Amino acid sequence: MPIAMNAAGRLLLPLVILVNGVACGGSQEAPTPPRPSQAAPSATVNANAEPEKDNFEEVHAYLAGLVADKKIAGAVAMISQNGEVKYHEAHGLQDAEAGTPMTATTLFRICSMTKPITSVAVMMLVEEGKIALSDPLSKFVPEFKKITVGVPDPKKKGEYKRERAKREITVEDLLTHRSGITYGFMTTPYFQKQYRYAGVSDGLTETKGTVADGARRIALAPLTFHPGSDWGYGLSTDVLGRVIEVASGKALAEFFYERILKPLQMNDTHFRVPAEHQTRLAAVYQPKEDQTIERLPDGPVEKNGAVYSASYPLDWNGKYYSGGAGLVSTVNDYARFAQAMLNGGELDGVRLLKKETVDLMLKNHTTDVTFTEKEHGDAFGLGFGLVTDTSKSPDLGSVGTFSWSGFFNTYFWVDPQKKLVGVVMAQLQPHSHVDLGANFRKKTYAALAR
Repeated sequence: MPIAMNAAGRLLLPLVILVNGVACGGSQEAPTPPRPSQAAPSATVNANAEPEKDNFEEVHAYLAGLVADKKIAGAVAMISQNGEVKYHEAHGLQDAEAGTPMTATTLFRICSMTKPITSVAVMMLVEEGKIALSDPLSKFVPEFKKITVGVPDPKKKGEYKRERAKREITVEDLLTHRSGITYGFMTTPYFQKQYRYAGVSDGLTETKGTVADGARRIALAPLTFHPGSDWGYGLSTDVLGRVIEVASGKALAEFFYERILKPLQMNDTHFRVPAEHQTRLAAVYQPKEDQTIERLPDGPVEKNGAVYSASYPLDWNGKYYSGGAGLVSTVNDYARFAQAMLNGGELDGVRLLKKETVDLMLKNHTTDVTFTEKEHGDAFGLGFGLVTDTSKSPDLGSVGTFSWSGFFNTYFWVDPQKKLVGVVMAQLQPHSHVDLGANFRKKTYAALAR
C-alpha cells in the first residue's frame, strides 16, 4: 500500500482501520497553544487500500484474543515497512462501559513515549549551539549546582546518609539516564521517602506548579548514584524539559508545538486534550485478581509506590508539562514521529535533525554501565533503548533497532535494517502480565518472515 501524496507533494500515511467486532529559567510558563480546528481527524483514510491482513493473522488473532479474554478493553496497532502501511487495526473498545469502539483517532496517554520526543527537542537545540551535551545541568537549573548522593551509612545498618556528588550532572547524563535521578516508585524506601518529602511528581497525575518548580523539587532529593557511574531510569527527561525552556526561551508546550508537532503534522498530540476531542480519549483500566479488566477509579491511585490518574491530560488549569510522561497521542501521530527518526530526522520535507545527529542518538552510550530495560534491547542511546547485540536481545529485531514504551501500556519500535516501524497502544496499568509490546513485536517479525 504506497504512501499517498497530497497536492503539495508531501507524504501522508494512508490508513485503513478494521474495527474488530469484539467489543493513553528563562521562559514563562504557558498553557498548551491552541490547535487549528479540524473538520476531520488528522488521519488520512484511503478507502480503497487494504492492509496485508492475511500475512498478519497471528498479530490480528493475538490482539483480538486479548480483547475477547478481557485482558484489555481495546488497542490500536500499526506496522509499516519501506514507507508502506502493512497493518493498521483498531480492536475492541475505547470505553467499555460506554460501549465506544476503538478507532484510528482514539487518543492514548503515551507517558514515557514522551521521552524520545523531548530528547529530540534537546538535540535540536544542541544543533543550534544553545545546548552542549557536556554542559552542566546547573547552567540551566542552578539548584543542581550542589547536589548530593544517598549512600549506605556504614555506622547505621540499613540506613543512608548524603554525601556530595563527585561531579555535576551534565545534559548527556540526563539524556542517557546516567544522572542518578530516579522515579520514587522504582527505588528503595529511603529514596522513595526523600522524593515524597521533596514533593516530586512523576508526571502521571495532576501536578501543582510549573516545569521550573518540578525541576527544583527534583534537585532537593538525593541522587541514587554519582553522575555517570551507573544507569538508572527516572525523571531525568522531566528535568530536560526545563533545560529546553531555558535554552530556547519558550515554554515546553510551546516549543513542542512550534518545532515538532506542527511541522510533523502531529495534530492529535497534546499535553492537554482540547475540549472538542476529549470524547476520543481512551479510558484507563486495571487488572482484577483474575487479570480481567476493571476501570481505573477516578482520582489519584497509588499502587506499587506509584501515584497516577487517568484525568491529568484534562487538567487545563495545570501548568506542569512533563517532558518525561505528559503527552497524549494517536498511533498514527506517533508513527509519523517514528518514521521521521527512521528517515534520519526528516519526514515529508520537514527536517527536525541532521542525519548525523540522529546517528549519534542511536549510538550506544552505555558501554561501561549496565542497561536494565531488557525489553528494549541491551543498550541505551540518547533517548532510546537499542539493540546492539542480537544474541543478548533475541526476538527484538536487527542490530540498530530502537524503541521505548509508556506507563499505561503503549509501545513503539523502529528497525532501520528492515525499514520497519511498529506502534501499539492500549490503556492498562499494571500491565506486565500482558506484555503487549514485546508480544506484538515478536509476532510482527514472525509475520514478516513468511
